[in-house]
Amino acid sequence: MIAESSCHAAIEARDKRFDGHFFTGVKTTGIYCRCVCPARTPKRENRSFHVSAAAAEKAGFRPCLVCRPERAPGASPIDRGERIAAQALALIEAGVLEADGVGALARAINVTPRHLRRVVHEAFGVAPVDLAQTHRLLTAKRLLTETALPMIEIAFASGFQSVRRFNALFRQAYGFAPTRIRASRDVQGTELTLDLEARGPFDAAPLLAFMRQRAIVGVERVDGSIYERVLAIGDARGRLAVSARPNGVRVRVSEGLVPALRPLLGAVRGAFDLDADIDAIETMLSADPRLRIAADPRVRIPGCLHPFETAVRAVLGQQVTIGAARTLAQRLTDLLGEPIDTGDPALRALFPSPERIAEAGAERIATLGMPRSRAATVQHLAEAVADGRLVLARGAWTRARAELA
Repeated sequence: MIAESSCHAAIEARDKRFDGHFFTGVKTTGIYCRCVCPARTPKRENRSFHVSAAAAEKAGFRPCLVCRPERAPGASPIDRGERIAAQALALIEAGVLEADGVGALARAINVTPRHLRRVVHEAFGVAPVDLAQTHRLLTAKRLLTETALPMIEIAFASGFQSVRRFNALFRQAYGFAPTRIRASRDVQGTELTLDLEARGPFDAAPLLAFMRQRAIVGVERVDGSIYERVLAIGDARGRLAVSARPNGVRVRVSEGLVPALRPLLGAVRGAFDLDADIDAIETMLSADPRLRIAADPRVRIPGCLHPFETAVRAVLGQQVTIGAARTLAQRLTDLLGEPIDTGDPALRALFPSPERIAEAGAERIATLGMPRSRAATVQHLAEAVADGRLVLARGAWTRARAELA
């Protein structure tokens, strides 16, 4: 936790560098805020500080409707004393906990449930189940405020198993019904559009250039400052568009991907490296210039939207040029990709699933123009993912590394 004196200073200066690193509970109103909240600054004696939104809610505070804590930028794993906690947070945000329980969450990170609970509590001030519930509620609150989705779709997209349960927990946590927020906003249209804020200065141009150079025709494209693609997450599939903004990105999601909204938004944050602490990086490089590996320290590192696809492309790209790797990925998609109707012929095929690649066999994959050993690696990778031996997901890198070793 940041020193209390620094928290007071950040609030009084509305310092964006601390946004999302802690939250302030206001004792006189019972709400909690980001340090950049434009509302009147509370007196010092009325402030309490919490390491996470979940900890603030556990202490009995409800989220501010002005600064909206659900829109705070995330914290990079490097900011956490325990990387295990950062991995747990990424998986919780993707819905792993409510789907499979704490045991499965611990196995994905390669630790015991007891150790996981201890580390998460040290990092965030609450248990994993509290962290998951707060994330579900804040996701729902955001969808209520920013979209015109029906209540039932909001409940399921946020990770609740029923509208009744959603209504009950929302009222219990925040003291009013979800319809109060929906009624307070005039949201027009049916397209699901959400803004994701970056931590620190953000320039999407290098990221988009990276994606443009590697784009698979029919799966993805970069048009100006917009990255578009088709994507499958579990049983959800559809079209995604990410457009650059001065302080982050705007995400447009088709109806078919709404059920997978939580893992999808986490994937977008990772793909565009929105949570990298650029100010901390610049400070570190100033202290030791030998660490500099790029001319501009504000350059963000591209991540991935589809972990399995990224793993396959990493294998295809071994000891060949970027152009050759893209050609192999294109041939693999043309051969095994699943057609999808988006109404746009330029976005017409999903990257091949693990099941389709595993079934194809190494001999058939090798005919695309790669060594037999590399084709066998791609097939073995697909088989491991298809049968569940290898879990490739944002936040599960510890277990994945152990399985691949």
